[in-house]
Amino acid sequence: MHGEYKVPGGKLVVVDLDVVDERLAEVRLSGDFFLEPDDALPLIDAALTGLPAASDAKAIAAAVQAALPEGAVLFGFSPESIATAVRRAVHHATTWRDYDWQLLHPGPLPPLTQLALDQVLTEEVAAGRRKPTLRIWEWDQPAVIIGSFQSVKNEVDPEAAERFGFPVIRRISGGGAMFMDAGAIITYSLYVPTDLVQGMSFAESYAYLDDWVLQALRSLGIEASYQPLNDIASPAGKIGGAAQKRFADGAVLHHATMSYDLDAEKMVQVLRIGREKLSDKGTTSAQKRVDPLRSQTGLSRAAIIDRMIETFRALHGLHDDAITPAEYARAEQLVAEKFGTDEWLYRVP
Repeated sequence: MHGEYKVPGGKLVVVDLDVVDERLAEVRLSGDFFLEPDDALPLIDAALTGLPAASDAKAIAAAVQAALPEGAVLFGFSPESIATAVRRAVHHATTWRDYDWQLLHPGPLPPLTQLALDQVLTEEVAAGRRKPTLRIWEWDQPAVIIGSFQSVKNEVDPEAAERFGFPVIRRISGGGAMFMDAGAIITYSLYVPTDLVQGMSFAESYAYLDDWVLQALRSLGIEASYQPLNDIASPAGKIGGAAQKRFADGAVLHHATMSYDLDAEKMVQVLRIGREKLSDKGTTSAQKRVDPLRSQTGLSRAAIIDRMIETFRALHGLHDDAITPAEYARAEQLVAEKFGTDEWLYRVP
């Protein structure tokens, strides 16, 4: 069995192993990490060999930590990342390069259609009718998109939303409200088989699925990093946030929105941003909390998206594709029956 885990912002950890009588056997750790002293590597292999194959990540990491000699230095990885690679091997997880990735980048679509397509395209990947896909969203009208479990009245000031022309809609993933002004944000969705994140915790899968974006932003001179659970940030402030929805039939929807330009005064009038949320992020105002990509790069929105696509293509391969008529038709059906209804929007009043 073979398991790989690229530590976000760190190194690649690879584990090859067998399972004999429900225990790990012939464990061999490798990767492009740094480890001192040199003879710590066989000690880790020995500590992992014989563990129950059903061991959780905490138990595996503890066994690695206990085997390390005093003063050992692990650079670019950790006992926890080794545990993730082991669990991915045991669970037969796939890697990015196991798939033929497709790119969808259509022109602007209505906000409700965007949300419906997320469900449709994830279902298509789960059913095997669509290959794993990256979709870049385009917007030409504003909206507030609240998370699946958020309360409408707690998140949005309805009078301000109407005054500024921001309809409120609800997506299928959890997380917080997204202030989506026309041409002012960069949003993308990944539709992936669950096997790609097998063996990972939810927190690890978030960072893993967005690591390519961090690499793209760093290539533009932004010191981008991932702030658990789901924030993309830089020393200048938060850039964006991600959300996920896991489908029972074998696929994951992972999407993220990053601020390219931001009218913070308008945002704080439309959204009810509470003091607790702001203080949790270490700041006292929404203006200071979010720092858009335009101010950090000086580039156009299109140029940043082009760099993102180039980075994904270089790392994982990417072929241009199009949304099919059947996928559009199913999305419009969902808009009429689900996403455009009051029953869905006010499922949490």
